[in-house]
Amino acid sequence: MNTHELFHTLHQLSRLLTNTLNEALKPLGLYGSQWSAIFVLKTKGSLTQKELCDYLFVEAPPMTRTIQRLVKQGYVRQVPGKDKREKIIQLTDKALLEYPKWEKTVFETNESVLMDLPETSQEELLRLQKSWLQHLK
Repeated sequence: MNTHELFHTLHQLSRLLTNTLNEALKPLGLYGSQWSAIFVLKTKGSLTQKELCDYLFVEAPPMTRTIQRLVKQGYVRQVPGKDKREKIIQLTDKALLEYPKWEKTVFETNESVLMDLPETSQEELLRLQKSWLQHLK
C-alpha cells in the first residue's frame, strides 16, 4: 500500500465517522468532540485541559472552544489547579445525569457502523487500532 493511500483513506474514514457521530448526537445537543472530552472525563476522572489535549491528540485552541461550549451547557466546570494558570476540568451532576443517553446514542451509532462487519473482524479492527495507537505514541 502506498503511504499516501493510507493517509487519504484514514482521513476519509475519520471524516465519515465523525460526521456520522455528529449527526447522531445533534438531537442531544452535542458534537463528537464534546462527547470525546466527556467520555474521557467520565472514564479517567477530572483532568487538566493539557491532559485532555494530550490524551485526545487535540491542540489547545479547539479544546478550549470545546470546553467553553461544555461550560455554557452546564456539563463541565473548571476549578483552579495547583498552578494558578492550570484549570482542572470536571463533569457536573447535569452531565452525569445526561451521560447514559449520550452513551446509548454512541453505542447504537457504533453498532450501526459496524453492523455489516463480522464480529471477528470487529474484534481484529479494534485490536489493530489499539496496537497501532500504542506504537505511534
